[in-house]
Amino acid sequence: MIIGASGMYVVAVVLPAVQAEFGVARGVASMPYTLSMIGFGIGGMLMGKMADRFGVMIPLLVGAVCLGLGFILAAMAPNIVVFTLAHGLLIGLCGSSATFSPLIADTSLWFVRRRGIAVAVCASGNYLGGAIWPPIVQHFVETVGWRQTYIGLGIVCFLVMGGLALLMRRRPPIASKATSRGGVDLSSERPFGLPMGKAQLLLCVAGVACCVAMAMPQVHIVAYCGDLGYGAARGAQMLSLMLACGVVSRLISGLICDRIGGLRTLLLGSALQGIALLLFLPFDGLASLYVISALFGLFQGGIVPSYAIIVREYFPAREAGGRVGAVIMCTMLGMALGGWMSGQIFDLTGSYHAAFLNGILWNLLNLGIGVFLLRRTLRKHDGGSAGLQGASA
Repeated sequence: MIIGASGMYVVAVVLPAVQAEFGVARGVASMPYTLSMIGFGIGGMLMGKMADRFGVMIPLLVGAVCLGLGFILAAMAPNIVVFTLAHGLLIGLCGSSATFSPLIADTSLWFVRRRGIAVAVCASGNYLGGAIWPPIVQHFVETVGWRQTYIGLGIVCFLVMGGLALLMRRRPPIASKATSRGGVDLSSERPFGLPMGKAQLLLCVAGVACCVAMAMPQVHIVAYCGDLGYGAARGAQMLSLMLACGVVSRLISGLICDRIGGLRTLLLGSALQGIALLLFLPFDGLASLYVISALFGLFQGGIVPSYAIIVREYFPAREAGGRVGAVIMCTMLGMALGGWMSGQIFDLTGSYHAAFLNGILWNLLNLGIGVFLLRRTLRKHDGGSAGLQGASA
């Protein structure tokens, strides 16, 4: 997952250099990230189904080949169109996508009582990659240029990821029962007391909303620091700090999730993420941005993995792979939409102030859906308890 994460995070680091070389606007320069996130999301669902059928090793091998080819093709791109397509099709759709949804879904099938922390440990690889890759890529961009850096990335990703994939031949137990905390089965044909299609749709909309908000700092912090006069290197450091704190957040959220469940963990993370976004509005000093970046990482790191736990708690286990992939796909679509929208808002207004406000509004939508689902869960639980008491009487 660390290797695959390179496809998600390095384009934010090279964004200023790519924009300058191809002579395009900030919104156009953000499109490679947008298409890679769209491809990442759709590919995650497709790769998840492939893993369900053939095991996780096959999609990982496909991802290793495509990720390597995608970086090399992007390095040779004569214009922004080819650069964007390389990110969307090879790096996103067929490359990095193999290392997120399939691995999270696969991990969730191996664990029961400690599923939350197990999924969190696995998902932390994504943020570890986000902490490791930006400063490395920034260093090589400054010393040898972004094209040579991309070629080196392609070679490393193909060799390392392909080699690790060969170690993951073993399939998870296919007869695991969907249980939750204390061994109580919460999954049903009507999750949250809703038809499964409607419940899935609400989770997908929530996934889009939270990640539109999440994308604003993650995609544009490097460019934002450049605009403020602090330089791209400072922005890369903040992005690395943000994602390193996200690792801590994911581990802590996993422990919390095993105690209070995925839905409450989602609500907690969403509320804290909104607070962090608010802090970006009044504070733009260098020291302040380092602190807020760290807080943002600490607050939002557990949000995306909590969706996998929610699916495993409230939906039938036999459908876990496809449904986890669908929700994760929507979170990636949210990241793609958020990255693009922030760039467009910057081009229209000349600053990122309105973009932060846009992220806060989307975060409120996510929070509202979470509250709605929790209330329905509590109502269903209270109704079930009353029914049992009546039957006993």
